[in-house]
Amino acid sequence: MNIFTIPARNIRRKPSKTLLLLLVFTLGVMSIVTLYQVSLVVGHNFEQKLTAFGANIIISPVRETLNIGYGGFQMGEMLVDIEYLPEEETLRAIRAIALKDRISAVAPKLVTMAKVNNTAVAVVGVRWPDERGIKSYWAADGRFPERPDEVLIGSRVSAGLGLVNGEKTILLGREFTVSGTLYETGSDDDTVILMDLSTLQDLVGKPGATSFTEVSALCAGCPIEDIVSQIRSELPGTDVKALQHIVNQRMASVHFIRNLALAVSLVILVTAGAMVGLSMLSAVNERKKDIGILRSIGFGKGQVFAIFCMEAGIIGVIAGLIGYVFGFFASFKVLELLALGEGISPSFSVIHLLLVGVFFGLVTVCAALYPSWKGAAIEPSAALVAL
Repeated sequence: MNIFTIPARNIRRKPSKTLLLLLVFTLGVMSIVTLYQVSLVVGHNFEQKLTAFGANIIISPVRETLNIGYGGFQMGEMLVDIEYLPEEETLRAIRAIALKDRISAVAPKLVTMAKVNNTAVAVVGVRWPDERGIKSYWAADGRFPERPDEVLIGSRVSAGLGLVNGEKTILLGREFTVSGTLYETGSDDDTVILMDLSTLQDLVGKPGATSFTEVSALCAGCPIEDIVSQIRSELPGTDVKALQHIVNQRMASVHFIRNLALAVSLVILVTAGAMVGLSMLSAVNERKKDIGILRSIGFGKGQVFAIFCMEAGIIGVIAGLIGYVFGFFASFKVLELLALGEGISPSFSVIHLLLVGVFFGLVTVCAALYPSWKGAAIEPSAALVAL
């Protein structure tokens, strides 16, 4: 009989009470693990959905401007020279960075001006698959262009020029058909005409040229500054900007989900720990005779203290291991019920299993510190007299 065998014997002495305590703490661990796994999956899926609502990095040529005025009349800022980004080189450089797996979409664009019915309007050339990937919120009255001679017009352009779906118009000396009208977005997209990028490059005599490139980066852990830095190193002489307000909005949404799961987990953890503490306190009161006998045969206060801590620790480790396994499988069911398990699923890790076992073993030991100290403080004479 020693401090290693006594805790195991004490656990077996009252199996129903031990099993009840183990069940309660296992359910707590299971709930925490389930919340953790679900929050990871939901946060990842939510981030991917948010990323589809626009770019968070803009790459453009460095432009030099002059503020021109004469005789008190200010003409405003004017570009010294219009420069373009080579499309293929830019895309190749972006895909070559170390954090390329964090890039979800890249959308090059060419912008120019044209006249429709003597009215100046901006014309933007895009790669339709890339553009729709970066702006999945787009919806059109009609359909998106499928041929090089089709264009998509913004809602304000449609209202201002009186263009309707199916109508033909002349742009940059070439006839185009309006395939659809973009529903109002509240952005600059409402004021432009969009067409195929290669077609616009040919019309303006700038093959392979782009005005700027939008990049949508995933921000879990958000290494947005690292992504920007790596793009700058691959594209020297360009202006690479991170739209921090967009990044912050996305991360605030993802962090809210994870913080909510953390708050609920802490409540469950404190409740389960309190139940372990109460159970051990009850055990101390019930075992005064046993404590008196142990103290009488030479067990010191530290050994009695260690016995109760080890008993609580064993329960915590077992509950942690069982709770992790059941929590892992329960997370699949929760995600299925919430229809949130698309694209990614919880991952089982042996290392996490062992860490959870050790962590909750320490939690139960901490919860049993006061009852263990109280039991160790009982003197042999007081314990035996109380009988």
